[in-house]
Order: sequence, then C-alpha cells, then structure tokens
Amino acid sequence: MSSIDDLFKKPALPSNKRKLEATRDPNEIYKAAKLASNGHAKSNGKQPAVEEDDDDDVEAGPLPPPDDDEDYGPDVPDDDEGRFFGGGVTQEESEVLDYMETQEPFSIAPEKIDSAWLRKLALNFEKKISKNAELRAKFEDEPQKFMGSEADLDADIKALSILSEHPELYKEFAKLGCVGSLVGLLAHENTDIAIDAVEIISELTDEDVEAEQEQWTSIVDAMVESDLLDLLVSNFVRFNEKNESDRSGVYHALSVLENLASQQTLAEKIGQDTTVLKWLLDRIKKKESVVTQNKQYAAEVLAILLQSSPLNRTKVTSLDAVDTLLQILSAYRKRDPSKGTEEEEFVENVFDALTCIVDEFVGKTKFIEAEGMELALIMIREGKMAKPRALRLIDHALSGPSGAESCEKLVEAAGLKVIFTLFMKKNLDSSTTEHLLGIFASLLRHLPANSSSRIRTLAKFVENDYSKITKLVSLRRGFAERVGVVEDAIRDEHRGMSAEDKEDMVDEWLGRRLDAGLFSLQTLDVILAWLVAEDDGAAGRIKTLLGERDEGLEVVKRTIVGEFRIPPYFFYAAGGQQLDSMQGTSEEETLMRDMLSTLSQFLT
Repeated sequence: MSSIDDLFKKPALPSNKRKLEATRDPNEIYKAAKLASNGHAKSNGKQPAVEEDDDDDVEAGPLPPPDDDEDYGPDVPDDDEGRFFGGGVTQEESEVLDYMETQEPFSIAPEKIDSAWLRKLALNFEKKISKNAELRAKFEDEPQKFMGSEADLDADIKALSILSEHPELYKEFAKLGCVGSLVGLLAHENTDIAIDAVEIISELTDEDVEAEQEQWTSIVDAMVESDLLDLLVSNFVRFNEKNESDRSGVYHALSVLENLASQQTLAEKIGQDTTVLKWLLDRIKKKESVVTQNKQYAAEVLAILLQSSPLNRTKVTSLDAVDTLLQILSAYRKRDPSKGTEEEEFVENVFDALTCIVDEFVGKTKFIEAEGMELALIMIREGKMAKPRALRLIDHALSGPSGAESCEKLVEAAGLKVIFTLFMKKNLDSSTTEHLLGIFASLLRHLPANSSSRIRTLAKFVENDYSKITKLVSLRRGFAERVGVVEDAIRDEHRGMSAEDKEDMVDEWLGRRLDAGLFSLQTLDVILAWLVAEDDGAAGRIKTLLGERDEGLEVVKRTIVGEFRIPPYFFYAAGGQQLDSMQGTSEEETLMRDMLSTLSQFLT
C-alpha cells in the first residue's frame, strides 16, 4: 500500500487524456466565404449593385404554385413517357412508390466481428503491404505506378481502427503477426503512411479502450518487441512540424508514449533505452511565439515519464534538465501565462517535471547549484500563478533524507522571511498550508543542532509573542475537528462489519481521513513536538493554548506515538498504512522511527 508521503509528495499530474485539436474543414471555410448572410451565393453579404425601379412593381421569377394539391405546370400534353411535364411521376412509378411505402423496412445484418473476420482483415492488410512494397521496388522512379497501392494501403490502415472497439481480438491480432507489420509501417518511405500507422497505434493503446489488462499487455508487448520505441524516436526526428500532417504525426507519437507510460516498466524502458528524454527536453525549450499544442504535450509526457520512475529522474538530471527547466520557468517570475491557454498548461507541466527531479538526491544538488532556490523564492514573493507551484517545489527540495543541504540553502537565501510571511497570511488554501507545514517539518528535522541556521529558524517561531505557534495550534484544532468527524463516522461503520469487509474498506477509509486533513494534522504535531523539545518558552505557550480546550500534550503524543507503534488509535486512524511503513528496516524508516520515539519523550 502507498504511504501517506507517496500520496502527498508526488506532484499531481493531469489525469485526462489529451485530444488533438480539430482543424476546421476547408470546405466549410470555402462555403462560408461564398455564402452571404442572406443566403445568396457569391454576394459576400452585400446587396446587388443595380438599383430597383420604384415604379416597376412586376415581380420577377415564376408565379407561385396554386394553393391546392393539383398538378401544375404548362397546360400542354405530356410526352410519350409522361416525363418532364406535370408532376414528373408516371402512374406506374407512383404505384411502385405507394407499394414500397406499405412494406416493412428491412435491415442489412451487420458484419460479425470475430476471429474469422479478423483473419480475413489481417490477410488483406498483409497483401496490401506486400503489393505496395513490390510496386515501390519495381517502379522506384515512377511514383504514379505505385500511388494507387499506397492509397489502398492507407485505407486498410485506417480500417484497423475498428479493433479498438473489440479488444478481445487483441491477442489474436498479435499472434497473426499484424502488430509487427503495423509497427513496421512507421519506417515507410511515405510519411503519410507512417502517420496513419502511428495514429492507429495510439487508438489501439488508448486508455479509453475498454480492454482488460491482459489484452492491452498482449498487443503492447508485441509492439515493443517490434521496435516501436526506436521507430517513434526516428519519426520525431523525421517529421517536420511546419507541415500540418507531420505536426499531427508528432502529436499521435506523443500520445503513444503517454499510453505506454501508464505502466512503470514501460515508462522506465522508454526513458532508459531510448533518446526520448533528450528529444522532449529539446522540444520544450524550442522557441515559439505562441506555445503550440505539441510543445505543451511534450512537457506533459516528460512530467509523466519522470513521475513514473526514479531511474528516469536520475537520467534526465544528467542531461542538464534542471538548468533547462529553470531557464524556461524564469520567464514566469512575474509574468503569468494567459488563463486557459496551452501556455498555462505548459508552465504547469514544467513545474511538475522539475518537482519530480528534486525528489532525488542528485536533483536536489543540481537545483541548488543552478540557483533554483533563489528563483523559487522570487516567484513566491512576486509571482501569482507561479507562487503555489514554487512553494511546492521548495517543499519537495527540502523533504526526504537528503534534504539537509536544501534546508541550509533556504536559510542562506533569506527564505525564512518569505516562508513565514506567507504562513501568517489569512485564508490560505489547504494545499498552501500543507506545503508550508512540510517545509517547517523539514527545517526542524534537517538543520543541525545549535547551528546558526537552526537558531534563526526557531527564532522565527517564537518572535512576535509566539504568533506563529498560536496559528499552528489554531490550525491543529481545525484539522483535529475535521478528522474527528470522519473518525466518528468510520467508527459507526465498523459496527457489524466482518474482518474481511473492514480490510476491503481500509483504502477508502484512509482516503477519507486524508481528505479531512489527517496528513496535515500529523505534520503539525511533529512540528509542535520539535518546538516543545527545543524551547521551554515555546513548550509553555503550546501547553497554555492546548489547555484552552482542556487538552494537553498527550493529544500531540497520541499522534506521534501512533506513527511508529501499533496502538488501536493509529491502526484506526490510518488504516495501518503508515504503520506498515514505519515497521520497515530501511535506513530512512529507522531514522524516522528513532526521531519520533525521541520526540514523544518530551510530550509528558
């Protein structure tokens, strides 16, 4: 099960699948230009230039038809066939039409989509590929002789789209060898054929396809074995985005990467075995007067690949990703992108990517070397859209066992004033509060004892008559009340439930507690425990404030102890999830357990 850290410390990425923006039909544009608002063709909305004679009231054009239903037209005899004059329908034809109207409509039975149909489709598909390859080889310098076969192949590729509605056929499609043939078309000399193939691969692997995991895996494994990843990379280089169809090809290739990255093993394979990460970095730093859809999508795919794998985060750091991303973000120190634009999404995804990188030790080091801390603090002071994202970035840079250097850098860069000033503002949203608490907890954990940076940090908590501590306790009350309401509801649900049902509900209960603020409550109590242990004045003020609600340090201790032992309260409060992680044997878990154990001794 995921730890609370994992749930809260990873940047939230967009979950909705992107769709290629539809371009307007050229025929619509043509028609719109040719038709006036009054319905006349070729008038461009203007009235005729010839003026009407006011004295001439004769109406132009044919007379209106009579009001009755009788036939109308010239009073002349019909021709031998009874056509052209009168109603235009002979007596015999009228009888046929009357007969057809009385008959029940019949429907053509839809084609059955099954294994037999698939084998026929596969055979035709392979034939079209072979014929096109043969004609291309035979008439290499005479394209007019193989273009017909290319059009047929194009139609057959697009016909494969129907498979996305029948994922139960994926396994057999792979066994027939058609997956390899389809992937091979990415290397076709005609880029339009390659683009068609990429689009179909994107459709077949899309998250919207209602395929079972086994079905999806069968077709994706066959694609990867057929060298899909390297062919995608080669097409990134081959496609010219100045051309609209090639631009579409890049978009669909990015879509394929996003689909595959839903599996961590494939995300790591993409990052480790190809040059995709380098291409993505190059693409997002490409100058554009207006951020395009593909540039935004490249940033989104980069963030997804980095979130999926620590190995990818380490590799991209070696490609100078931190410098690249900081240079991009520096343009938004004070300027906000327009709301609802590709540029806004682009900036969010660049922040997401950088936040993932600083979760790793090497990423934290590069972030400090590149003066990322200074830039993030400027954004918190002066930015608008960038402010909460820069705060989250600093929270991640300070967190974890390797966050000590970042904590020192924050103090050195005069960040304490920035952070504490923001903390004392009114009406902070829950996300901002959570990240501020995370920063405080990291500072108290990592800054060396008796160091000037630690003393300066503690001084911020006690200055102005302990105003920061007063706000911390006030926040604690709010979180404790909300979590308490959820606890009471869960306690009621426990009654009459079997052990198996309770186990099935563990994740849902934990989610409800976290939504109510359990994580922030736990972080707050760790901060208060540090302050009690560090400063007698702070300890006295905390006891006084808690006493206003007839509470004492035992309420703080209950949460602290609950994070590393097995009391009924904590198993109840966190569904045992943090409990499992705190019983681990890794160095980080051992250090955390020892720290909490020591802090709890001061809460008496």
